[in-house]
Amino acid sequence: MDIRETVENDRIVFNVEGEIDGSNADEFELKLRAAAEKTENLVVDLKGLEYVSSAGLRSFLMVQKQMKQQGGQMSLIHVNEEVMEIFAVTGFVKLLNIKEEEG
Repeated sequence: MDIRETVENDRIVFNVEGEIDGSNADEFELKLRAAAEKTENLVVDLKGLEYVSSAGLRSFLMVQKQMKQQGGQMSLIHVNEEVMEIFAVTGFVKLLNIKEEEG
């Protein structure tokens, strides 16, 4: 997994590449949680994400919950077909803020 963080105006954008699984989900969640404390608008670009395991799904859910409690929002953009299928099968499409495009 490779994560690049950039700050754009009032939001923090993470570009995630590779896989999020049990070996790196905690690291992923910690990075997103730290960023969530600094912004009300967290964007996670998943164009390069190839796979997400149940541990990764949990991380998304925990950060989403944190953002809601803070009155902010986490958006997932550029979700590819394979990862979208995982979100759909697990019901996460109803829990996460998934957008077609940025904006």
